[in-house]
Amino acid sequence: MSYGFLDIAITPSVRAAQAGMGADHAWQDFKGHREFDQFTGNEAAFIGERDSFYMATVSETGWPYVQHRGGPAGFLKLIDAQTLAFADYRGNRQYISTGNLAANDRACLFLMDYTRRARLKIYVHVEILAPEDEPALTALVTDASYGAKIERIYRLRLQAFDWNCPQHITPRFTEQQVSRAVEPLRARLAELEAEQRELRARLAVAEGGGS
Repeated sequence: MSYGFLDIAITPSVRAAQAGMGADHAWQDFKGHREFDQFTGNEAAFIGERDSFYMATVSETGWPYVQHRGGPAGFLKLIDAQTLAFADYRGNRQYISTGNLAANDRACLFLMDYTRRARLKIYVHVEILAPEDEPALTALVTDASYGAKIERIYRLRLQAFDWNCPQHITPRFTEQQVSRAVEPLRARLAELEAEQRELRARLAVAEGGGS
């Protein structure tokens, strides 16, 4: 049975490492069914909530390079069940990922949800477009409120994806998530402070009347 992502990831040297650790049988005899060549509603929802991801490419000298990509939540767009796209905004102008992809269009994406301790990994082939090449696609991935300069569009053709287990993922929360979580506490604190002010006012009146 094809495993999709691991069909690509497992090479002879990986199998040797698995055998050395006594783990090779776990994947050689895999009998389950894993969807891997089309995104489902589950992946679509997960991708749409992300405001960042990591993208790995490989240089012509064989060195890997991992880059963090960020933007407004949902900036990585699901175009169809096998295609993603995003606007590449101007950054430090090193263009390492762009140069790597010009020589080798393969990339691996890691999408993280630290709050729920979930991660989605995706193998893709990358096509780099100028914004004017496909105006409709550019309009789809553009967020005018973000206020950054778009230099190019990345279109990603799905090769395979898989979900990782939550082991060893330390939960982390964004400032917005923390703010939402503590809002009831702030509201309750405001109520208690108002009650305290009212009680102090009543006490002052009572003490004044007694004198």
